[in-house]
Amino acid sequence: MMQFKLERIEDKVEFFEAFDIKRLEKLIDEQIENNKALLLHVQSVHHQVTLDPTTGKRLYTAAVHFKAK
Repeated sequence: MMQFKLERIEDKVEFFEAFDIKRLEKLIDEQIENNKALLLHVQSVHHQVTLDPTTGKRLYTAAVHFKAK
């Protein structure tokens, strides 16, 4: 017989990237809403801007640490 066990996620780190800061914000906001269902809130956000060597455009990246409430 197969056992089914549920475990609560305590910590979760997700990474995002976009060529536009507004798009990056939208992606993060959408994931914040998704993670509310898992009872996770934002613990910290780290972000940076670099130049994409292939396009020459700014590339916005972020790492978001979600933590259980």
